[in-house]
Amino acid sequence: MSEGIIRKALSGFYYVDDGQAVTTCRARGKHRHARLTPLVGDRVRFTPLEDGSGALDEILPRKNEFYRPAVANIDLLVVVASQAVPVTDPFLIDRVAAIAAGRGCDTLICVNKCDLEPGDDLARIYRRAGFSTLQVSAETGEGMDALRRCLAGRVCAFTGNSGVGKSSILNALEGDFGLATGEISDKLGRGRHTTRHVELFRLSCGALAADTPGFSSFDVDKMELARKEELQYAFREFAPYLGKCQFQDCAHVKEKGCAVLAAVRAGEVVPSRHQSYVRLYEQAKAIPDWQRKDM
Repeated sequence: MSEGIIRKALSGFYYVDDGQAVTTCRARGKHRHARLTPLVGDRVRFTPLEDGSGALDEILPRKNEFYRPAVANIDLLVVVASQAVPVTDPFLIDRVAAIAAGRGCDTLICVNKCDLEPGDDLARIYRRAGFSTLQVSAETGEGMDALRRCLAGRVCAFTGNSGVGKSSILNALEGDFGLATGEISDKLGRGRHTTRHVELFRLSCGALAADTPGFSSFDVDKMELARKEELQYAFREFAPYLGKCQFQDCAHVKEKGCAVLAAVRAGEVVPSRHQSYVRLYEQAKAIPDWQRKDM
């Protein structure tokens, strides 16, 4: 039996990299019976077969998993944004970052297209919130060396709204990937979906990186979110103020004596980040526990 990582999943086939070669595997029936779907990024055990294919025997324990994008065992989620066309709504970044925090996954904010629009205001928000933040250009190569250093040796997934340049960044990092990129629709101000499935690519910096399908605001609303009581911990800049509110069960929305709200008024927490928290809190509050997937 051999061990490796699923680099690609397509039409019921799983492409497993054991460090020497990539073997095309089919999952054994027990995974269907257990309702456990193998994901890109899964560490697995498989049996090589005489015809050169393999049978996927076991999915090893996951450190985390995501449903949008459908990946597992991610060390770093790279949230690609843009302040050129298309302009990224900070709420999209905040929701994805909150989901990553709930999965125990680091987040890097990557503001692309800085040759067209530097995105200084957007970058400033996330640096103040304590996120590693880069301003890059896939077109000119600006910031690519810094990005390689952040990715080195890690399993990463690139995510972001359609058209922000996830595939273009991966092409700029390596130069020979040739991943499909899409033009921006002038009418809609957003990109066409150029990535149809999730795949991990080996980078020369030692990283495994996934280019994932872009999402819209509608897609983000369907992403799984933490319970409302846990959401406060997903906003890292709230940490110095938690436990200091007048009421122990403070929701940090509009309560009297809330230390987080006081920090917003004092300029210590960026208002847009708190507005995203309130919006996410209301969404999380509307989902009963029985309706949530067991993550």
